[in-house]
Amino acid sequence: MILALVEHDEGMPDEASLEGVAMARELATAEGDSLEAVAVGDEADELTDILGDHGVEAVHRVTHNRLERYAPDAWAEGIVQLADERGATTITGPGTDRGRDVLARVGAKLDAPLATDCLGVDVAADGAYELRRNRWGGSLIEHARLEGEHKLLTAAEHEFPAEPAPSPTEPTVSAFEPDLEDDDLEVRVDRVETGDEEGIPLGEARVVVGGGRGVGSAADYDQLEELAELLGGTVGASRAAVNEGWRPHDDQVGQTGAKISPDIYIACGISGAVQHMVGCKGAETLLAINTDPEAAIIQKADWAVIGDLHEVVPALNDALREAD
Repeated sequence: MILALVEHDEGMPDEASLEGVAMARELATAEGDSLEAVAVGDEADELTDILGDHGVEAVHRVTHNRLERYAPDAWAEGIVQLADERGATTITGPGTDRGRDVLARVGAKLDAPLATDCLGVDVAADGAYELRRNRWGGSLIEHARLEGEHKLLTAAEHEFPAEPAPSPTEPTVSAFEPDLEDDDLEVRVDRVETGDEEGIPLGEARVVVGGGRGVGSAADYDQLEELAELLGGTVGASRAAVNEGWRPHDDQVGQTGAKISPDIYIACGISGAVQHMVGCKGAETLLAINTDPEAAIIQKADWAVIGDLHEVVPALNDALREAD
């Protein structure tokens, strides 16, 4: 049996989790195996219909009176105990910080190998997994084999379409209460503070206007803000701009920031370092605005404007306002 970890917000699964389920479904189909899901919290019952649309046959709700908030070792222990009870040989997770955190701890408990950021997985004749995954910040793709009594994988973000299964199911739902020790709760979230972020989150935006060191200053982001607003999108930033203090870290796109998959990414004054491209490679269309025709991002772009963003962006804004 293949067991997929699903993260959710009050019963609503996030896109990365559905991408992980899509990877797990491909494996279940290839192996002729069943696909089940595990989620933590009382609201997990509300996942049933959505996960059924994605081909999950059973949903297991891990519940415990000490699991009000995230506790990675407790989550991992619950998954290990559930996997043992259900006979799961493969455990998958979303390509999120939490997904990697929990499955790394599951792997330590099971003494099992973990492959993160998988781009694709095939089942070999001997039962091993032949996989492709990002390495070195996405600058190369590794081809590897994963084998063992238990196999653990996380899906790379935006690589497996979070689409419904060809044949939906009507999953069963069951509660599972793990046996937890004090040590399992030693690391846990103590409190949650809500940020003051407004507008469309980077990961959900269909249009992202990114700015790098070439923007010049925090004040000069006003023109990018205007462009994003006119297009119904949001603003992102390179690590260089964040390091300058021009934008908060929440706006950072890249290996150590947000991974985005908008319909269009407009990169303004961004050189195109490998670490930044890892974050925006999911964009359907990349438009780069840069004065340097040899900039790395120009070579990656679908469309490029060689020019000063301080002239190009205001002209775009004027044209959009007139068209409106």
